[in-house]
Amino acid sequence: MPAPARPFHLYNTLARRKEELKPLAPPEVTIYSCGPTVYRYAHVGNLRTYLFADLLCRTLEYLGYRTRQVMNITDVGHLTEDDVDRGEDKMLVSARLEQKRPEEIAAHYTAAFRDDIARVNIRPAAAFPHATEYIPRMLEIIERLVERGHAYAVENGNVYYRISSFPAYGKLSRNSLDRLLTGSRGEPDPRKENPGDFTLWKHAGDRRLQAWDSRWGRGFPGWHIECSAMSTALLGERFDIHTGGADNVFPHHEAEIAQSEGAFGHRVVGYWMHGDHLLLAGTRMAKSAGNFFRITELADQGHDPLAFRYLALQARYRTKLNFSPEALTGADRALRQLRERVAEWSASEAPAAGAPEAAARFAERFTTAIADDLDLPSAMALVSELLRSDLPAAERARLLLDFDRVLGLDLGREAGQTLPPGAAELLQRRERARAERDFAASDRLRDELAAAGVVVTDTPEGQRWRVTAPGPD
Repeated sequence: MPAPARPFHLYNTLARRKEELKPLAPPEVTIYSCGPTVYRYAHVGNLRTYLFADLLCRTLEYLGYRTRQVMNITDVGHLTEDDVDRGEDKMLVSARLEQKRPEEIAAHYTAAFRDDIARVNIRPAAAFPHATEYIPRMLEIIERLVERGHAYAVENGNVYYRISSFPAYGKLSRNSLDRLLTGSRGEPDPRKENPGDFTLWKHAGDRRLQAWDSRWGRGFPGWHIECSAMSTALLGERFDIHTGGADNVFPHHEAEIAQSEGAFGHRVVGYWMHGDHLLLAGTRMAKSAGNFFRITELADQGHDPLAFRYLALQARYRTKLNFSPEALTGADRALRQLRERVAEWSASEAPAAGAPEAAARFAERFTTAIADDLDLPSAMALVSELLRSDLPAAERARLLLDFDRVLGLDLGREAGQTLPPGAAELLQRRERARAERDFAASDRLRDELAAAGVVVTDTPEGQRWRVTAPGPD
């Protein structure tokens, strides 16, 4: 039988503390991640949120769990309550501006999103449900909420959630009802029983492109009901973890809790996890502010897209991370050097006796760090320590490649280069010559390597190499 999974502790936003993960059906962990609204390109601030969910899945699998992640694709458009009374939603605005049908907009930006997450090694979820495919499920939940007294329809066909029917409303965001009402947007629909009641279903005017039939007339769903429908349809009426950005806590996830628990009569989500914002010059990166970069733009500037992933690993997922071109350049350089070391060490001789015990201590410390609510900064500090350690080179390479199952930095990319015959031995001899301060021999061996098509560069951390001539077939 496989060994039991290692304990994993996560910070549960609902409880406001770290808790040990207790999956419903171990070793499987079910995860729902709020995905993109596909009306525009994702920026790297968005990618940081999806990256933390990817790191969560990778970590759980490293610890011995199985994961089943669902990430939604919102192709209807986010509706921010009474904002919809004053104009179209984001999907329809993009459709009009780009002179395309909403489904064409959704298909284009969904493909771009899938391409962008692949660039930063975010693995695909088990399912990417599209909101438009789950309209019947949304209507089913809305009808159940009406029957249970949690929702009501008004004469024009709008359906609202009755927040007074759910005393726990506000428990995720720690907002009181008075504070929630103070923060409401615009002039509320006068037909609402309470200004804080939020939209479940919206009456569609004659000119709306995206609309569906319902018992309340032709309309379209509110933003929050979409995730309640897709998560429970694919993961069941109880699942383990729900992830999203810090900006989703209110109103989106607060509303999800009210809807899902109101419809099913019990707690649906075991743990809520939220990633904090990416900052640019101290300001949150956002499409509305216009201060954002796409991952493709960073690549066009000559950066490895995974340099952004390397940068993101330097901060805990639930703390803010400052982004700057200088920080990205530093991450790009560090990642390149790390890959070069792995490639060089992978070609080294086998570990000496006693190395497995020392390596096991590094592996245990790495596991302890990531099992502590994804403490990737500590894990990256351990990587730096490993680089400077006196472990045999091949053992260091093996450990780094093992850690990369979580880090996702493609550390073995350069190791795919084939050294010419005899080059690995020359590199080892040159490393010994440098350690013995025999610089004449070191220079001679550098020349021999150059003649064989291997360029060697000396750095404070040791020698680096790259193949410039094709190796043997």
